[in-house]
Amino acid sequence: MARLLGRSPAGSFVVVVRGAAGTPAVIANAPFLADGTPMPTRYWLVDPVLVTAVSRVESAGGVQQAEAEVDPEAVALAHRRYAAERDALIPADHLGPRPSGGVGGTRTGVKCLHAHLAWWLAGGPDPVGEWTVRRIGLAVRREGR
Repeated sequence: MARLLGRSPAGSFVVVVRGAAGTPAVIANAPFLADGTPMPTRYWLVDPVLVTAVSRVESAGGVQQAEAEVDPEAVALAHRRYAAERDALIPADHLGPRPSGGVGGTRTGVKCLHAHLAWWLAGGPDPVGEWTVRRIGLAVRREGR
């Protein structure tokens, strides 16, 4: 995983989506890093081909395009659902800082197409992830939930 991330993982995770060859494509992070720091990004895209394809879309203005083309109410609902899914993993008696925001740690709009695609691939109801998969021009397989 360190090779795919470009660094050692800072917290626990599980592989939730694998590519056709069986290699990790998406990981699900725990809500806290090993040192207790809140981790707002639950789903992380690690497949290098997908990361590169999404980076190309982002560098061509994809974040702004997605914000202009995807219904803002649908995006807001996706953020709330994402946060609720992540927050359900936090013990009710947890004291101290908590992860915040929705997809990619943001509360509104679109911040990171990689994070949206990762959640969509893992089966999340993310309209920006769905928008992104249409833009990258690659065949991808979505996990069922």
